[in-house]
Amino acid sequence: MESVKLMNRIDTKFVMPLRLLPELLRMAQDSYFVQAIAGKRTGDYDTVYYDTPDREMYIRHHDRQLVRQKIRVRTYVESHLFFLEVKRKNNKGRTKKKRIALPSTSLTPDMIGQGKQPWRVDDFLAAKSWYHYEQISPRLRTEFTRITLVNRQKTERLTIDFCLRFTNLTSGNCVSMPEMVIVELKRDGNVPSAMIGIMQALRIHPLKVSKYCIGTALTTPEVKQNRFKPKIRKINKLLI
Repeated sequence: MESVKLMNRIDTKFVMPLRLLPELLRMAQDSYFVQAIAGKRTGDYDTVYYDTPDREMYIRHHDRQLVRQKIRVRTYVESHLFFLEVKRKNNKGRTKKKRIALPSTSLTPDMIGQGKQPWRVDDFLAAKSWYHYEQISPRLRTEFTRITLVNRQKTERLTIDFCLRFTNLTSGNCVSMPEMVIVELKRDGNVPSAMIGIMQALRIHPLKVSKYCIGTALTTPEVKQNRFKPKIRKINKLLI
């Protein structure tokens, strides 16, 4: 996994119903390795997304701003690891991710990262984001189970997320989507991928989707979401 972190990458996403997951895994077994931790091939993830009071990060995505950021604290449940992450999308469609380790999920300015660079949270954000610590607060929690695949050439990584649950951390509204699977192919450019052929065989087409944006739209009816409504309808149709 160290050789395929792909912190600077191009992402291709797909949405599919859970009932097709066993067939996808069967078709992928000759081309991919599966990550296992302590013998377990699935992992639970718990992520808190931060945003400004007017949800600027969400609105920038909704309004098709090509250059945008998302800030989150991700918990790897089984390994008890916590990371503050800044994801940046540039106008070339590439995603760059920077992160530091945290001692817990409670995000405070005086926290010290456990990685190579012992930055405080506010110092890290000042260096890697255009948002300051005091501008943002927890907005959405996403929980899901993940399977991670790596191709045998170790040039791409594939994440398969299912059992998704979204919680609005302001209102407490909660929406679960147990039948939805989000598959994300991460590559350093548009290099050939066996997964593209597998998806074509399953008649699953690429679909740009953000867990933060979909979760926010589903749990926050008052937020601007005209652009996301057709996508949510399309997802619901796919899951029938």
